[in-house]
Amino acid sequence: MSQVPWWKGSRGEWYVVAQVFLFALVAFGPRTMTGLPPWRAPYLAIGSLVGGVMMLAGVVLAGAAVIGLGSNLTALPYPKDGATMVQSGPYGIVRHPIYSGLILAALGWALWTHAWFTILYALVLFVFFDIKSRREERWLAEKFDGYEGYRRRVKKLIPWLY
Repeated sequence: MSQVPWWKGSRGEWYVVAQVFLFALVAFGPRTMTGLPPWRAPYLAIGSLVGGVMMLAGVVLAGAAVIGLGSNLTALPYPKDGATMVQSGPYGIVRHPIYSGLILAALGWALWTHAWFTILYALVLFVFFDIKSRREERWLAEKFDGYEGYRRRVKKLIPWLY
């Protein structure tokens, strides 16, 4: 039995490629265009403060989730062979805390940089992670018997809401 090449995407490789592109867009993409209103006081200060807090919270959430996954961590949405199901720590609050943390950090970055387009990119990142997590959850449900119960108890991307 031969291994499928990465570019055929049998383990979700294309999601990772798209994700890298979206991260680059959030970090380095155009932030505004002529005609959009500039951020003015007091919104400059509010955006910087709220954005900084959101970035910090997002990094802490994603970091805690990475630590919580331990050896189960993989860049691909397809679970590792021999993986165990994690439901504690950040995974007791939201099913995809790494994605949630990255979305929160991206929105924080958009506010921090006072960037209209970056807010849009962060929202696109949210939609992307929602789509990616749907595919990931099908694989998780196939792998773990208790996943459907976990799915009913814990929200997907926004704690206690969605």
